Amino acid sequence: MKLVGGAALGLATVLALSSCGSGGSGGSGGDSQAAGDGTVTLKMVAADYGDGPGKPNSGETFWKGVVDQFQAANPNIKVDVQVINWNDIDKQVATMIQNGQAPDILQTGDYSGFVQDGLLHKVDEVLSPNVSGDLLQKFADFGKVDGTAYGIPFVSSARALFYNKDLFSKAGVAEPPKTWDELKAAAQKLKDAGVTQPFGLPLGQEEAQAESFLWMLGNGGGYKDASGKWTIDSPQNVETFTYLKGLVDAGLTTPNPGTKDRKTVWEDFGAGKVGMVNGGPMSIPIFDAAGLENYGIVPIPGKSGPLDTTLGVMDWIMAFNQNGHAAEIKKFFDFFYTGDAAQKISDTYKLLPVTNGGIEKLSGDEKLKPFLDALPNASFYPFQDQAWPAVSQAVKQTIGGAVEDDPAAVLGELQKTAESAAS
Repeated sequence: MKLVGGAALGLATVLALSSCGSGGSGGSGGDSQAAGDGTVTLKMVAADYGDGPGKPNSGETFWKGVVDQFQAANPNIKVDVQVINWNDIDKQVATMIQNGQAPDILQTGDYSGFVQDGLLHKVDEVLSPNVSGDLLQKFADFGKVDGTAYGIPFVSSARALFYNKDLFSKAGVAEPPKTWDELKAAAQKLKDAGVTQPFGLPLGQEEAQAESFLWMLGNGGGYKDASGKWTIDSPQNVETFTYLKGLVDAGLTTPNPGTKDRKTVWEDFGAGKVGMVNGGPMSIPIFDAAGLENYGIVPIPGKSGPLDTTLGVMDWIMAFNQNGHAAEIKKFFDFFYTGDAAQKISDTYKLLPVTNGGIEKLSGDEKLKPFLDALPNASFYPFQDQAWPAVSQAVKQTIGGAVEDDPAAVLGELQKTAESAAS
């Protein structure tokens, strides 16, 4: 469930796709090694939270800093990090595993598929109790399968509404909306004032499952109900997408939202072309890079009032058990979580920590405060359900049609996908 890009595919799906080609930085995975002098080399594969190879905030740059510090303190352990972009990491890792070259450490958006195939160490084999005890309990619990923890929360995020204060002032909108009616009225005023995208609505393949979930939550809906039943085509969700279709038809959103990815819409917001957009702390560097300063951050509007919950997302780090390096992996994980590395990733990419200590350190950051406050009551995708990878992929590919054609028909097809994948 990656924070940048769409939800990670489950392993079975990825294995089916692995023959489709791949890109990204680095080559194929390699076996971790133990040298004749007793030095152990750990192979690590990590997703790139930055703008790609050669960029100042690239994943290569970040991990080199972490590894250099770790190796200085642990000269008998080398860490070889391969950074791969989000679009390719799942396919490349699947190929590595197929070729018998599983990494020792993987940092990506999902872990559950690997558990089903018996590939992962249990968390208590590779993480000290003092570290695991500092993890946010609600997040750590999502790392468990059948009561046993395999996934370690790596970074987290939450969502809120960003609005451009200058555009609001120009359009005569006195305050940010709290309800859907207020949002529509504000969007109309923004349009009348010449704003080309009153509300930024990214329903393209990058992360449509997130944007959709935020709107579902605003009407008491979601992908599942409290009993665990799939409810994608529930009356609440149909009403939600009917409302959104009305916004689209009235020209109050991003044009052709089903073809727009969130990064593009966030860049448009940074450029002053968008009045309002849902985003997370990882949006902030994009806005800062564009020079946008005068914006506000408030809870996301719901049908009858601001959301009392929001989407919480987290990415994962995990240890594979094929190479017999649990002790060395444990040293690296403990170093990452107890040193300044975890803090550095929050500072670099404006992602949120997954430890109580990390959140305490960031509590004075005013821009991050709305997201930190939202974490304890966050709602999550049903990513522990075996059907979720297929559902997420289908949502990314087709949900944009729900604001162009018949919402009930599009959601009905997604419901069938969920029920079929779950059976």
